[in-house]
Amino acid sequence: MVHFDRRAFLKVSAGAVAAAGVTGNLGVGAARAQGGSFKFKLGTDLPVAHPVNVRLREAIDAIAAETNGAVAITLFPNNQLGSDSDMMSQIRSGALELATFPGTVLSTLIPSTSLTGLGFAFTSYDKVWAAMDGEVGNYIRQNIGKANLHAFDAVWDNGFRQITTSNRPIQTPDDLKNLKIRVPVVPLWVSMFTALGASPVSIPLSDAYSSLQTKIADAQENPLVLIDFAKFYEVQKYCSLTNHAWDGFWMLASGRIWRGVPADVQQVMAKHLNAAALKERDDVAKATVDLQKSLEGKGLVFNKVDVDAFQKALSGTGFYGQWKDKFGADAWTLVQKYAGNIG
Repeated sequence: MVHFDRRAFLKVSAGAVAAAGVTGNLGVGAARAQGGSFKFKLGTDLPVAHPVNVRLREAIDAIAAETNGAVAITLFPNNQLGSDSDMMSQIRSGALELATFPGTVLSTLIPSTSLTGLGFAFTSYDKVWAAMDGEVGNYIRQNIGKANLHAFDAVWDNGFRQITTSNRPIQTPDDLKNLKIRVPVVPLWVSMFTALGASPVSIPLSDAYSSLQTKIADAQENPLVLIDFAKFYEVQKYCSLTNHAWDGFWMLASGRIWRGVPADVQQVMAKHLNAAALKERDDVAKATVDLQKSLEGKGLVFNKVDVDAFQKALSGTGFYGQWKDKFGADAWTLVQKYAGNIG
């Protein structure tokens, strides 16, 4: 249990408010001391029951307990605080204190966060976690810090991504030709599917279901966990196990707010949020094993693909050379240290 000097805590808390540029009645959403406590909002773009939100609630309770209620965090799942773009603007300004973002979505602000989302690069969890808990994660974290955001140490799992369709299974690279596929607002994946001959449509996750329902798109791509929670099986028929990319969630704090939080409070928050991330990784890995059978029972028809054929087709388009130039030689060297030669 952490014990606080109330007077010192209030003094530092007031500094956090000043750092956030809050005056008068303190404003909505800013970290502030009220009766000796910090009150934070935490936004995610994931359905309420997603493992990320389940483990975040546990961490929030543990933080409140260890700080004797001095830190109160309210979780807002499922884009309740707006789209990813909205939340990124809020957290950069200090209007939102905490949020999780997929690395590839965050890449619209910090390009290096999409490194691990390179198509057909990271093909196993051994490679993924070695990279994210090692030099690749450190490299990305440093770049996040340059954007005045604080990235916690442990990256959360978003899983390997698969393609679902309403009109035909994807069995070979040629099956992607002219396919209207919903993708996140992520330049890397728009580029990848364009290179493979598809017609990607960038739509936020909050609007993905309706876009499939109204045939704005005939396909989408996501990990099985999210395919299940978002109920895409209601508007899709086929699921092709392409494992075409891996992405993770970064747990972030507003840099302006975080610098005003007392060091002992930071330590408690980091301890529980990082521990929750590791538990969530296990949750996703275990859930994925059973999800195919569950989703088959809900009507999805699964098929496996020759992943090497897709990687070879992508290599022949110049995709990897384009993104090597964009990421830079140093970043590319780090990726290939963990992923192997990807073209």
